[in-house]
Amino acid sequence: MATKTRRTPEAKSLRKNLDAIAMLKADHRQVEEWFAQFDKTHSEPKKQQLANNICDALTVHTTIEEEIFYPAFIEATADKDTHHEAVVEHAAAKTLIAEIQGMAAGDDYFDAKVTVLSEMIKHHVKEEEQPGGMFAEARKSKMDLQLLGEQLSARKKELQAESKAA
Repeated sequence: MATKTRRTPEAKSLRKNLDAIAMLKADHRQVEEWFAQFDKTHSEPKKQQLANNICDALTVHTTIEEEIFYPAFIEATADKDTHHEAVVEHAAAKTLIAEIQGMAAGDDYFDAKVTVLSEMIKHHVKEEEQPGGMFAEARKSKMDLQLLGEQLSARKKELQAESKAA
């Protein structure tokens, strides 16, 4: 018989204190899951909800990366090429996110735009997470990933609260 694992306060605390890279990767996995659910459903209300979740999460994610992680990365590594490519990829994703947010699930091109956003994000995630990518460079640098993780988490909570209040 399977037993449920109960999280101890220590386990919950550890989870809250993810380093910056672990936190950003967790965001990546969540959005990937929503994209996968989007691909499987034929329900317009479900597609709308998933697209809203994806767009909201990516908006917060790109903001915290651009405000906190990327400046720390460029300072620690001086890798302008990787940094600039990531910023340009974010700009393209933000344009598509804005278009999706202005649409309804039944609109022409809605599914296509979400699919293209998914492909763009998969490419971006691969670039960040691959060996030799931004995250690997960050781990090799003198970046304080624990402190950055705390800063990212705090800013993420602020942005999510602002989003809910709006």
